[in-house]
Amino acid sequence: MKLTTQVKAIADHMQNIQVFNGEDTLDMSRKSYESMAAQFGTKKEMVRVIEEFNIDNGGHSIPVRVYRPENSGTKNSSAIIYTHGGWFVAGSFETHDAIVRKLANATKSVVIFPEYRLAPEHPFPAGLDDCIYVTNWVYDNAATLKIDKNNIGIVGDSAGGALSVAIAGELGDILRFQVLIYPAGDNKLSTESWKTYANGPVLSLEGGVQAWEWYLQKEEDKQNPLAVPALIKDFKNTPPTLILLAGHDPLYDDGKILAESLRTSGVETEVVVYEEMIHGFMHMDSVLIEAKDAVEKISAFIISHID
Repeated sequence: MKLTTQVKAIADHMQNIQVFNGEDTLDMSRKSYESMAAQFGTKKEMVRVIEEFNIDNGGHSIPVRVYRPENSGTKNSSAIIYTHGGWFVAGSFETHDAIVRKLANATKSVVIFPEYRLAPEHPFPAGLDDCIYVTNWVYDNAATLKIDKNNIGIVGDSAGGALSVAIAGELGDILRFQVLIYPAGDNKLSTESWKTYANGPVLSLEGGVQAWEWYLQKEEDKQNPLAVPALIKDFKNTPPTLILLAGHDPLYDDGKILAESLRTSGVETEVVVYEEMIHGFMHMDSVLIEAKDAVEKISAFIISHID
């Protein structure tokens, strides 16, 4: 593993991020993620309006943010459902706020961001159920939301990529596009890239094993294709997909294998590899120009797949 000087400096800095009030390993993981997003991001872009409310799912309420971009509001907009990363156990409105703002402005799309339930308190399928419910709700309420229901797609990063794949498999007939950013694909963590990057940077094998155990607490869930994208045999309902990968990422092979499976199923699939990047680089736009380039490529892909 040979990192560029700039990326090595970032990786070294991340090793030194300390959480002083962490109650346990899980709490420290969540707070470290928030700290990383805050430290490496640039000043947040302005959007026209952010709405925050809860959607009642019968048994509980799902917190949702709706981001409306600058220069929007004159007609029904395209829409992005954003499923955030964090190993199914971390991540929040705040960890991804900067990324979501950029995507909203760059695509001129309304972004709907569910803060789905997290493991281990709420293991599979709780978070996925939340995301599927919100996606259906957005489609059913498109007119009220001033959204064009024929131009809705999904974007997911890391663990959110795994959620996105499952959502697309269930609801692909109402989705126009899918973007997966360094997606998690398999709970076995046995690929060559996992062997190479078992100790990071950013992700570790030990942390990955723990996260999947927290997420998949029943043995039968470990064999469920909705939980583990690597188990999916047919992606027939999946819309055109863009996959962004980082070269120095233990999830690199997950993404490559997923791309090949999508293509085998006949899904229009485009892959962009940032060879020098590490996992999570989309959060690091204050120091990495590749993060800006990734937003541009994602936006171009989305715009090319909407009317």
